[in-house]
Amino acid sequence: MTDNIKGKVIAITGASSGMGEATARGLAAQGAKLVLGARRKDRLDAIAADIRAAGGEAIAVATDVTKLADLQALVAAATETFGRLDVIFNNAGLMPLSPMESLRIDEWDRMVDVNLKGTLYGIAAALPVFKEQKSGHVINVSSVYGHKTVATGAVYCATKHAVRSLSEGLRQEVKPHNIRVTVISPGAVNTELASHITEEGLGDAVRDVVGEIGIPASTMADMVAFAVSQPAYVDVNEILFRPTVQPE
Repeated sequence: MTDNIKGKVIAITGASSGMGEATARGLAAQGAKLVLGARRKDRLDAIAADIRAAGGEAIAVATDVTKLADLQALVAAATETFGRLDVIFNNAGLMPLSPMESLRIDEWDRMVDVNLKGTLYGIAAALPVFKEQKSGHVINVSSVYGHKTVATGAVYCATKHAVRSLSEGLRQEVKPHNIRVTVISPGAVNTELASHITEEGLGDAVRDVVGEIGIPASTMADMVAFAVSQPAYVDVNEILFRPTVQPE
């Protein structure tokens, strides 16, 4: 598996913590060259420094995925530093669950901006490079909630369903350019995601469940590595994973 990852240039959004950080560290250990994007530049710098200290290659680029120009700068940093971009992992996401009757409209807007538009902006930034190279790999993050809809999660579920749909549409369109597309849907994973929930009572309940059954963020790193490591003629289109004990 390592042989198909070593030397690949991989850009990751939401790389300052959770699944993004774990994936960055995991891929770096397998010889990938990392371009790390997130808003918390101090965290990114520390992660990139750790990777370099361990003998890997990584740079950090302050990135707000709600701004197309930031994603374009992330991709430009990859091509300017490493000469190409092989994979973009559109990982940044938010999950401020709440009943719709709470009318947390600012949170709705933020989920659409980060989860959906942020993914679209990552695609828009990387696609011209991939087309020119005649190779590339887009990896988008959906969710178990991109396969089902639950009360208190209507807007979050909608954004994650949308990510799956746009990923499939993209997959069909980019075949002539030798571009692969993968969508990964995690279940309960121990990350900061549940900390975004501001609804009274709900946040504590979700954090308790995730704390009890959640699997390590490194699990996502393994899934990304599996998809990236496949031979160029294999396109892993969808991965759905959850804790063995997670019932829904």
